Amino acid sequence: MEEKHTLLNTLLEKKDYRNLRGELSEMFPYDIAFFMAERTKKERLLIYRILKKELAAEVFAHLDSEIQEDLITSFSESEIREVLDELFMDDTVDFLEEMPANVVEKVLKVLQKTDPEARKTINNFLQYPEDSAGSIMTIEYINVNQNYTVEDAISKIRRVGLNKETVYTVYVTNENRVLEGVVSLRKLLFADNGDIIGRLMDRNLISAYTHDDREKISAIFQKYGLLSLPIIDKENRLVGIVTVDDVVDVIEEENTEDFEKMAALRPSEKTYLKSSVFELSKNRLAWLLVLMVAGMFIGMILNAFEDALIGILVVFMPMLIGTGGNAGSQAATLIIRGLALGEITVKDYYKVLWKELRVSLMIGLFLGVFNFCRVLIQYPNADEGSVKVAFILGISVLFVIVAAKLTGSMLPILAKKLKLDPALMAAPLLSTIVDAVGLLFYFGMAKLVLGL
Repeated sequence: MEEKHTLLNTLLEKKDYRNLRGELSEMFPYDIAFFMAERTKKERLLIYRILKKELAAEVFAHLDSEIQEDLITSFSESEIREVLDELFMDDTVDFLEEMPANVVEKVLKVLQKTDPEARKTINNFLQYPEDSAGSIMTIEYINVNQNYTVEDAISKIRRVGLNKETVYTVYVTNENRVLEGVVSLRKLLFADNGDIIGRLMDRNLISAYTHDDREKISAIFQKYGLLSLPIIDKENRLVGIVTVDDVVDVIEEENTEDFEKMAALRPSEKTYLKSSVFELSKNRLAWLLVLMVAGMFIGMILNAFEDALIGILVVFMPMLIGTGGNAGSQAATLIIRGLALGEITVKDYYKVLWKELRVSLMIGLFLGVFNFCRVLIQYPNADEGSVKVAFILGISVLFVIVAAKLTGSMLPILAKKLKLDPALMAAPLLSTIVDAVGLLFYFGMAKLVLGL
């Protein structure tokens, strides 16, 4: 790819646009978009204009929103119309959702002049909630009536299929656009021309509503291995479809958002390198402030047990805190992932509680005994005091692991119950809670056993 980019740069510098166009036409749209991202604004506009119309539209869909904005502001009305003619409806909506108001207004004015019906459709799409199925669906699908013959259906696919996002699944609707069934292109190709669609179609439908959350849509795709999913309204009328390429984007965005929340970061729509120092600071500051205030409780606990802070007890504090945080993170990560994949639901609360209780007791007992023995070995001149400290540490490790794993598994489910994102209950917040509870128990046991 580096050699290819060197050749393209050379052709660009020599203004050999004929050969440059030929080289670009042999590349994938994504690779052309990647090459354009490294060029100046003037060069991007030049490269875009020498591409063939169909290829240019595909490349446009892969460009970052900032580059798209630069191009649109430089385009004439006819060039904007050419882009919109070649883009699928869902790509057009995605592009407009990322644009500032002045760019959206410019594009919609062009549509109003050339295709008022398309503008009306786009306006409807833009009204759907950002994270809903309606916001990611497309209207480029093929539908037929159940009274069609196979020959009629295939004839329609040949006539309109080139401009549709997918032809592999044909949707069967009545005169009121109510979804009645689906039939695959594979089934059509192997059926007789005279067969009736109503007899071939599958009435056992998997569909979703326009206002369903897009995370639910991605879960349906993963569960059933779909290539496309029909989206209906409350009257069961087919209004669009979601295709697998859109779901891949959704999964990537949701995973990124979850990772950011689990790391105590406020989710950002921009990539790291495109985010300003101020934006990065703002996204991190809020959670760090919350965690810092929560951490003050640990200081209050230490202050309350100041008289119990004898040297040997302090030595084991970092290990105890670290073990509790790691144990809680293990449980939280598994539960958050299970909730995201639909493997665990809120109704499984007691099953998870019972399982994590047994797991934590097994691990806690092993590590508790291990630390009890470690203290006696580490301090071979065992006396009554050493045995007591070993007991305090061992029982504290057991308690901390049980508390951490139960808290780590229950908090994400509680968040889901409250309609919050379970990822909020990940490592940073969880560790703060477990640290406070663990130290409270540790020094409480020390006061009780050592009589401090």
